[in-house]
Amino acid sequence: MPAPDCFRQEEIPVQGPEDGEVLLKTHYISVDPYLRGRMREGKSYMAAFNPGEPMRSGAIAEVVESRNPVFTTGEYVTGMLTWSEYQTSSSDGLIKVDPDVAPLSAYLGILGMPGLTAYLGLIEIGRPQSGETLVVSGAAGAVGIVAGQIGKILGCKVVGIAGSEEKTQMLKADFGFDAAINYKNTSNIRKAVGEMCPSGVDVYFDNVGGEISDGVIMNINKFARIIICGAISQYNETRMPTGPRLQSVLLANSALMKGFLVNDYTEKFPHATGQLTHWLLEGTLKNKETVIEGFENLPGAFIGLFEGTNKGKMLVKV
Repeated sequence: MPAPDCFRQEEIPVQGPEDGEVLLKTHYISVDPYLRGRMREGKSYMAAFNPGEPMRSGAIAEVVESRNPVFTTGEYVTGMLTWSEYQTSSSDGLIKVDPDVAPLSAYLGILGMPGLTAYLGLIEIGRPQSGETLVVSGAAGAVGIVAGQIGKILGCKVVGIAGSEEKTQMLKADFGFDAAINYKNTSNIRKAVGEMCPSGVDVYFDNVGGEISDGVIMNINKFARIIICGAISQYNETRMPTGPRLQSVLLANSALMKGFLVNDYTEKFPHATGQLTHWLLEGTLKNKETVIEGFENLPGAFIGLFEGTNKGKMLVKV
C-alpha cells in the first residue's frame, strides 16, 4: 500500500518556453488506480516510473506563455503532464479543451479517460442489449459510475457493487442503478449477486477483480460478456493471489472474458467523446467528482483511491 513517505515535494525554478513550446499553469491533476502499476518493477502495459523523477498523469492546464503557433495564451489544454504547478511542454499530446462546453474538470473524468474507458469497454466488448442484466464492480468509481449509467441508457437492468451504504444509496438514488450491493456488508457475493440478478448476469464490467469478480462470474448466463477493465483489489498484493479456476464456467456458458486498455480504441475516441458530450449536455448522463484542494494533497488523494474515499472521479485542484 503506498504511503505518504513514498513521495517528496520539491521546489525548482521554472524555465521559460523555447521555440515550439508552451508554459503551462496546472489547474487540475488526475489521480488514477493504474498509476499504482507504474510503481513496481516488471512487465506492464506502461513503463514504470523512475524513482526521483516527477510523477505524471492526466492534467488540465492553462497556457500562460506560448512560443508555439498552435496554442494561444489563455487557452486550456489536457494531456499527460508532470505533477507540478508550472511546466514547459511541447505540443505533443496536448489537446485543447473548451470550458464553455463543460467544466474543465470534466475533461479528466466523464469526458476524459474514465468516460472513454466506460463507453468503449461497454460498447466494444460488452455489447449490451436492451433487457439484459449488467453488473458493474467498483460502481461508485470514475469508470464504474459512467458504465452503469450507459447501461441504463441502453435499456439494461444495472446492478452496482460498491464499498459502503452511502455509495450504494447514491448509485440508486442519483444515478438510476436498479440495485446495488455493499460488498463490505456481504459475506457471500455469489449469493448476493444471485439474489439481485435472478435472471443471471449477461454483461459484467469488472473494475476490481478478486473475490468479488469470482462471485459475479459464478452467476453468468449463456453467452455472457465479461469486460476486464481493472483489478484494484490486487494492485497492492505482494504475490499473485489464487482464486477459483474459471475456465469451466466460461466454457459451459460459451462466455467471453476480454481485457482491454482504452488506448486499444484510439480511432474511436472522437465518436465516443461526441456521444458522451451529447449525453452530458442533455442531462442523460450525470457527472460525479471528488475534488481535493491543494497541490500538496496529491499523495493523499492518490492513496485515498485504495481506501475508497472517492465517489466518482478523484481530482486534485491545484
